[in-house]
Amino acid sequence: MWDPEVTELRPFDPTAAPAEPLPLFTTWFAEAVAAGQREPHTMSLATSDADGHPDVRIVMLHGADADGWAFATHATSRKGGQLAARPYAALAFYWPVLGRQVRVRGPVTAAPAQESQGDLHARSTGALAAALTGRQSEMLGSVEELARESKAAWERAQKEPDAPVPSWTLYRLRPDEVEFFQGDERRRHVRLNYRREEGGWAKELLWP
Repeated sequence: MWDPEVTELRPFDPTAAPAEPLPLFTTWFAEAVAAGQREPHTMSLATSDADGHPDVRIVMLHGADADGWAFATHATSRKGGQLAARPYAALAFYWPVLGRQVRVRGPVTAAPAQESQGDLHARSTGALAAALTGRQSEMLGSVEELARESKAAWERAQKEPDAPVPSWTLYRLRPDEVEFFQGDERRRHVRLNYRREEGGWAKELLWP
């Protein structure tokens, strides 16, 4: 499953894991960065529509703290509409350089508009231009139309770095469960699952 020339499968002792998942996620994230994992902040985001049909895509982590795992998108996009209909989602990180996965799932809430705009304006000019282009997930008439709209959005983003994008929304997933998976060359993968309970977290091992 893993090429030893590019993947280091480190031992993982679940009995030494912290009582809550966030400190372990922070440690694993830092170790992935130190090990040379490219784009460790990218993650799969799974949602479902009003009929329960699932959807998944790759998005960027905007931070993880006591309030939850954060990501952002247009409220008018497909995933924004799905989160409005069913405000529950799942995330998955895969860091092949260490043979590790982290899975997170729980309810999702939208941040206040001021905080969402602050998130957008803390990013790059290109990110603002893309947000200003808008209309995410809508039908596109041609690549030429996209080029025109994008050019105008880039010009505005450069002139107005604080230009508002009302549909831009910062979301936070507050986890009910967080699973840490450490691959093992003999397929004795270690799976440590944190499950939220009243007053704290329960830890349990899962069969690989």
